Amino acid sequence: MALDGKVAVVTGGAMGIGRAFTEILVQNGAKVAILDVNETAGKSLHEALTKQHGQGKTLFLTCDITSEEQTKAAFQTAAETFGGMDILCNNAGILNETTWEKSVSINLMGVIRGTYLALEHMNKLNGGRGGVIVNTASMAGLGPLPSCPVYTATKHGVIGFTRAMAAASTASGYGVRLNAVCPSFVQTELFSNILDRLGNLSHLADATKEMAEKFGMLSVSQVADCLLELVTDETKNGEALMMTPKFKKYMTFFAVGQ
Repeated sequence: MALDGKVAVVTGGAMGIGRAFTEILVQNGAKVAILDVNETAGKSLHEALTKQHGQGKTLFLTCDITSEEQTKAAFQTAAETFGGMDILCNNAGILNETTWEKSVSINLMGVIRGTYLALEHMNKLNGGRGGVIVNTASMAGLGPLPSCPVYTATKHGVIGFTRAMAAASTASGYGVRLNAVCPSFVQTELFSNILDRLGNLSHLADATKEMAEKFGMLSVSQVADCLLELVTDETKNGEALMMTPKFKKYMTFFAVGQ
């Protein structure tokens, strides 16, 4: 998929990995709706990208993806403003073991909600143009992060949902590819405060630090490069792209019955 003129929506798009996603999509010619609960960061990014790339390249919309009403309205505004939707990055997420219900609501339910609402615009059977959805998972979705069992569970769920929906889209003729990006530790605010968010498993803080040192730290730009690959390569569907600073690997899965 060539990105010039395509329309993308990025949830959690104002900071960290989401900001890097927004920037690389705009740099490659896409128009991007930035969805985030942080209004200050979102407006700042929109203004910065407008100065760099001109008017009409980005749109900021305050949106809490745990809200069906807000998410649906934001997607509709993005589609009306830019003329449809071709790309969705379900990126919004948190890591906080002390608020596990909120973690499930944002990390997993938000991805499911975003996907179903995006399909209303992208599904070729409904008059959409097709496209691609990339969900931000984690290596914790492929193997356990012992100090963060809830985060691990949500990211396993994201990968399972992505795999199943990719197969369902293909079987149904939706024309929408779905992939997941699964980075190891990334240098973001989410990681920098991880040791304060372990709750009942705070005694595993040292083990978590050791694991991070073992794998090393990814930059947000490295993760964004992998997003670009998953978006533009039309052979990629149902893939979980695992990455560390030293390597990346596609985890290809097949639906039951294939």
